[in-house]
This record gives sequence, structure tokens and C-alpha cells, in this order.
Amino acid sequence: MRDISMLPIRKIFPVFLPLVILLIFGSGGLRSQNTGRRAAPVIHDVVDETQLITLSGNTRPEANAENDLGPVSTSYPLDHMMLQLKRSPQQEQAAAQFVSELTDRTSPNFHKWMTAAQYGQQFGLAESDIETITHWLASHGFTVNSVYPNGMVIDFSGTAGEVEQTFHTSIHNLSVKGVHHIANFSDPQIPAALAPAIAGVISLHDFRPHQMSRPKYTFNYQGQTYQAVVPADLATIYDLNPLFSSGITGAGETIAVIEDTDIYSAADWTTFRTTFGLSQYTSGSMSVQYPNLAGNCSDPGVIPGSDEEAILDAEWSSAAAPGATIIIATCADTFTFGGFIAMQNMINAANPPAVISISYGICEAENGAASNTAISALYQQAVAQGISVYVAAGDEGAASCDAGEASATHGIGVSAFASTAYNVAVGGTDFSDSLNGTNNNYWSATNTAVYGSALSYVPEIPWNDSCANSLLANYAGYATGYGVNGFCNTKEASSAGLLEVVAGSGGPSNCASGAPVISAGTLGVSGGTCKGVPKPSWQTGLASIPNDGVRDIPDLSLFAADGLWGHYYVVCWSDVPNGGAPCVGAPSTWAGAGG
Repeated sequence: MRDISMLPIRKIFPVFLPLVILLIFGSGGLRSQNTGRRAAPVIHDVVDETQLITLSGNTRPEANAENDLGPVSTSYPLDHMMLQLKRSPQQEQAAAQFVSELTDRTSPNFHKWMTAAQYGQQFGLAESDIETITHWLASHGFTVNSVYPNGMVIDFSGTAGEVEQTFHTSIHNLSVKGVHHIANFSDPQIPAALAPAIAGVISLHDFRPHQMSRPKYTFNYQGQTYQAVVPADLATIYDLNPLFSSGITGAGETIAVIEDTDIYSAADWTTFRTTFGLSQYTSGSMSVQYPNLAGNCSDPGVIPGSDEEAILDAEWSSAAAPGATIIIATCADTFTFGGFIAMQNMINAANPPAVISISYGICEAENGAASNTAISALYQQAVAQGISVYVAAGDEGAASCDAGEASATHGIGVSAFASTAYNVAVGGTDFSDSLNGTNNNYWSATNTAVYGSALSYVPEIPWNDSCANSLLANYAGYATGYGVNGFCNTKEASSAGLLEVVAGSGGPSNCASGAPVISAGTLGVSGGTCKGVPKPSWQTGLASIPNDGVRDIPDLSLFAADGLWGHYYVVCWSDVPNGGAPCVGAPSTWAGAGG
């Protein structure tokens, strides 16, 4: 869509092109009938509360004396925590081998997808181990709400006092940059006898992964032309129209977008589809669901600002797969991130979706070893069930531990939500036509009836809104972005809002396990005992991927700009008090997004 007025632009991460790839090639196949037997027990010793081991790498860097406001009340409720269990090394290797065979056409397990119950039967912990652990929790006063069908996760609730008495760490009030938080003040400990079966507590704090959307630019430059992207442009640029014409629209497939908020208005989705010509695909639908298990998922209500992420994910998934069923799967935050609860419950449901898309993230070092393990284990289960998981690589360049900051100080870090071996990590690009002065080669001077104006594929460059971007610095007349004479050291960059860590994310995994260096409230991921996710076999031996021994992201990228070079996504998000815009009249006045 061409020549629209300037409006607030916000960043999101619409993971949609890979969904079309899945819808083309499918995730179908026979469900495995192999019920199997659970593994042999790994707990052999009597539980001795005086013989403890520490689960290292599970304390937030913010939990320090500088931020400490003292412990919470011992009666403080901690609802629906999750305990991540651990297989024996032999069972872990067997699960990984089975997953690899699912895509091996020579294997008898090719496309023999499992159900969650079958996965738990074959790869979950032994019943005796689970009974030992649940009895141990109950003996300390916890309520065991549920053992997940996968046999790898226990949902339990209790109080801060019970956590301290059981896991030997106190829960403290913190003040972090003026925001109140609660978190464990040291790494948890468990009896050594249970160590072979427990990976850790998924969450002992209320720090949340960040959504891939945040305010960036307000455009008020007079006379400048913007080519905003609408669904018709997406279909032209990425050649989706031949698929739509041949009937490949996503009909019969389900895409679940994971959130922790309700949408502001279901009418926004309808307006988006009607305005941009998607309502002709009558099989397409959208619903909000609260996937429940053991009473751990409730309606979160509309979370101001976060509701933007939910509607944008739904709208642009629908733009790429207009015939698909879109589910906004959302749960309120408990002491566990609501999006993780929703994803855990969807994957363990009787009829899971074919595709899961998540636009949240947090760097590996901050997420902690237990949560990193939990995410990887959940995605591995999804693959075993034939579910494809697409994850935003991030909006912070190679510095995901510095999300939202003005400068990067923590070194290289990638998102734990994107760096497992079992998901597709999706990065972001921008278009190069404005930089090269070739807009007219790729965009029509007029719009179609559904506001499309793209003429063809538009060449892409890395998406990078930082003043350190060499292309941007050179365009502004500076040799570099850094240093005393660099673009970042100018009032021009500061006044334009370019002193921010904002770019398409990527880099090597380096702290998926182990513990980072934490001193004086700072975090360093290059030291300590941190280790990255080992490089998957499917990333080995490719010329474009570093031979560094660890998982590198992203796996693919597509347009994700938020207007710096004149291009962004148009969205219908009518929550005006929290940054949206009325979805009335021509889309030139609607909200915009990128990231």
C-alpha cells in the first residue's frame, strides 16, 4: 500500500511465511501405535534431606543486595509452579534418536507421529520415580495439581515458606529499575537421591519473557512516501498467489499463536480480513482459547499493550494462510509464564494444532538452566507429535540479554525460546529499495481494491534500526556507527531514537546449560560454566553456517521492518488508549508493526 499518512509504528514478530511452507508440505502421517513401556527407574536411593545438591544456573542476576527489599511473607502463595523432570542419559538419547528418525525416509519411524500419552508412555519417567517425587512434594505441604501426560512435568502449588523449606532458597521482594519483582535469592537445592530425575523448577520468579513488540517510531516527516505492507503485498513479494490460486490456503490446518493476554476486540480480526480481501477464504476462522489442565489456565483478560501482540500474530498468520483455523491460545500468568502454560497444555492436549507460533523470548543466560531444559524438552515432544514450532529469533541483534536497553553490555546472547534443536527460529529483514533509491521499480503508484501495490519481490537487507548499522551510518554520512566520530555519538542519532538495541536477532547459543558469571548485579555469558546447545546434525556442513559446534540462529528470515526505510506491516489494533488506532476508513490511518 503506497502513500499513507504517518502513524505510530510498533514492533511485533509475525511468524507466518514458515507456516505456509508447512501447509504446503504438511505434517501429516500415521499416528504411532507403539505404546511401549516407560523407562526403568532412575531413583534408587532413600531420600535424605541432609544430602543436597544445588541446581546451578537458576538465579536471576537481578536477585542481588542492590535490588533486595527483603523476603516475602512465608504465606505468600506460589500457584502452579512446574517441576521439570529428567530422563536417564540412555532414555534421552533414545528420544532424540526417535525424533531424528521421524524425518528419515529410510526409517520405519518415518512420520510415525505420537500422541502426548504415547510419548509419555515411551519417553516419560517411570511411574515409581514420579510417585517418589510427588510424595516428596506432598510431604513438604505442596499441592500436586497434575502430572502431565508426557511424564516429564509436574504442576504444583504452595507457599514461599514451603519453597524455602523444600528447595532451600528464599523468595525475596526486589526493586529493579523501579519495578517490583519477586524471585528466589539463590539457586535451589534438592536431595541428591532425586537428582537423577529432576532437572529443576521451571519458575521461581515473576520475570517474564518479553514480547517482540514495543514502541519505536512516530513518523511525522512531511512529504515522504511510505510503502506499507498489506496481505496482498506479502502474497506478491513472497509468491504466495500461485498457491492460493491452486487451493493451498491452509484450509484444514490449525495454527496456534501463544499469548498471555486476551485480544482487545475480535472485530479487529474481522475488519482486517474484510478490508484486505481475506474473507473470501471462508474456511478461515479465529478463536480465543484457554487450554486448561489441572486448573492452571484462566482467562488473563486484556493486558494493555500486550494485546497488540495477540491480534497481530493472529492477523498476519491469517494473511499468509487465509484458509487456516487460527487459535489464540492464552493463559494468565501464574508463578509460571502464561504463554508457557498455554503451550505446554496445547502440546499435551488430545488434538494439538499442526503449527505453534510464539513471539516471545528471553536470553538463555537470564532464562536459567531449568527453564532452558523445559523449553527444549517441550519442543522435542512437539516434533514427536508432528507439531511444527516457529519462534521469533528476537529484536535485539546478537544481544538478546540487552533487550530494551540503549546499549549492549552483556555480550552475545540469543533467545532460549528460539535456540533449541527442535524449532524453526525466524529472523527479520528490511527492504533495500529506499536505501538504493529504487522504490519505483518495486511499488506501483496506485493501490488495488485491497490496497496492494507491490509489483514483485523486493531485495532484502538485514533489519537493523540501531545507529551502529553500517548501512544507516553511511547513509547519514558517517564512515562508521561506532567510536568518537561514529554516527552513534551524534545528536542526530539520539534525537532520531536510534540509540537502542534494535535489530533482527541471531548468533550462537552459548548459555543453554550451566551458569553464567554474576557479579555486582551484572551478567556475563562468556564465562562461568555456560554451554550452548550442541549443533544439530541438520546445521552441520553447510557453507553459510559457522562451524562453531553450537546451534546458530536464525534458520530463515523475512521482512520484519518497522518503518525506518519506509516499510512496515499494516495491522488492525483498535486499543487506542494503549497505542492502537481506530480501524476505520482507509488503512493509512491504522496502526503499523514490524520487528
